[in-house]
Formats: sequence, C-alpha cells, structure tokens
Amino acid sequence: MFLRVARHTNNLEEIEAFYVDLLGFERLGGFQKHNNYDGVFIGKSGLDWHFEFTQSEVKANHIFDEDDVIVLYPKTISDYDELINRLLRKDIAVIEAVNPFWNENGKMIQDPDGYRIVISPLKAVISEIE
Repeated sequence: MFLRVARHTNNLEEIEAFYVDLLGFERLGGFQKHNNYDGVFIGKSGLDWHFEFTQSEVKANHIFDEDDVIVLYPKTISDYDELINRLLRKDIAVIEAVNPFWNENGKMIQDPDGYRIVISPLKAVISEIE
C-alpha cells in the first residue's frame, strides 16, 4: 500500500522551502495548472509515502487542533540534534504540546500553515512499541 498525505495551502513556495530546505525532505515532483491546481510532491525517494501540497485560486481553510500533529523521527540522535539546531538557527520557535508525551519526547514546531510537527528521537517510538 502507498500513502499520500495531501493538503491544500495558500503558501506553496513557503511550504516547499520549509519541508525541503529546513526539514530535509526531497522534492519528488510537481505540477502546474492541473485542473487549476499547482502542486508539489515532497518526501524521500524510494519510500511508499509522500506529502502532496496544492495551491489554487480557492483559499485553504485549515481546521485543526493542537493534537493534530505530524511526527518525524530522525534515524539517529545526531540527526535529531542536527535538525533541531538547524530549526533553531532559522528562528523556528519550539512550542508547547498539549499532550505532555511530546514535550517529554521531542520538540514541537509549526509549519508555515500553522500545522504542528513533532521532531522526536527514534528511541521514543521504540519505547511506544514495547
């Protein structure tokens, strides 16, 4: 099974820069003026999932709450530290999570659309499974 997480945005270029330049994903492809939508596919090549962000003349109407999060697990502690330091150098604010688990096991940030992202060391997912 393949997974695509699709989301509409009013800030396609800013979203692409955030996910590619800051978070370290790859631009896998994109399209322009397809049924009046522009879009970009972002993920990691060779995996069975990716994000699709689209923009059109219809404005995005984001409805989400503080517990709607994307969780990213860098593979190593050094990858985790490097990503957190890169975000802090770019003045990306760390925010408080409503769920205390994420405050104890990572850092929460927001993307340009306001969606919450948790960066968590891989050890946190291992402890969740056990």
